[in-house]
Amino acid sequence: MTASAVRKLTPVLIVDAIEPVLPFWVERLGWAKVAEVPHGDALGFVILVKDGVELMYQSRASVADDAPASLPPADAHAGLTALFFEVSDLDAIVAALDGMEYVVPRRRTFYGMDEVGVREPGGRVVMFAQPVEEGGDGKD
Repeated sequence: MTASAVRKLTPVLIVDAIEPVLPFWVERLGWAKVAEVPHGDALGFVILVKDGVELMYQSRASVADDAPASLPPADAHAGLTALFFEVSDLDAIVAALDGMEYVVPRRRTFYGMDEVGVREPGGRVVMFAQPVEEGGDGKD
């Protein structure tokens, strides 16, 4: 068997509608929408990028038309997929999340991270974490 190098991983998150998730990523967190594909009178697909990290969203209706066999069952819960981002400045992320409800309050973990989690408008938990420096106190 021949091995192949893994070059990139890009999550494609399926949602009922893309428009509600865009303010979370673009306005709050500074991601850039670098591509979009309409589907009817709504967005069917977008690519979001920040600092070399890429994330894609596709609407259920678009997947149903494009690749119906890959569409998750209607009763599949979006919460089964979570995103974990390591960031350089958690305080800046916390400021950008002002007013959002935390599903994981800010805490210091056993694996050496200062982290916080919210639910994005598409229903998934998004964790943001910054490594705690040796000897640092972290936030609870």
